[in-house]
Amino acid sequence: MGRYPLNLPQQLKQEAEIWAKRQGVSLNQFILWATAEKVGALSQQLDDPAFPQITYRRGASGVPTPVLRSTGLRVQAVAIAHEKWGMSPAQIADEYGLPQRQIAEALAFYAAHRAEIDADLDREERLVHEAHG
Repeated sequence: MGRYPLNLPQQLKQEAEIWAKRQGVSLNQFILWATAEKVGALSQQLDDPAFPQITYRRGASGVPTPVLRSTGLRVQAVAIAHEKWGMSPAQIADEYGLPQRQIAEALAFYAAHRAEIDADLDREERLVHEAHG
């Protein structure tokens, strides 16, 4: 195992010590655990670096869904508004109170990931029909 000296701000160290105690582990073990958890989460990221305004969120079903970063608005909603309802990017931006550049990026993301998003839409539609049918 490699050694790494770590300097923590005093307040962060105190909070980490409290959490370590609650977990019943040493501060060293807690920091190792927290670091491993964070590295694992970062390794699992699905974000496409070509689309910095888009990130993935896992819903109740655990299925990752692309959303506009810092808004929670699903890319699917933007795609439906544009494709099915015939709304322009400017109209969608106005409707959701967002910059047009975010809507444009969501539509570009949809174009690049159309099969994935359409499959999610189909799955959701099937679930709705099963629940009401």
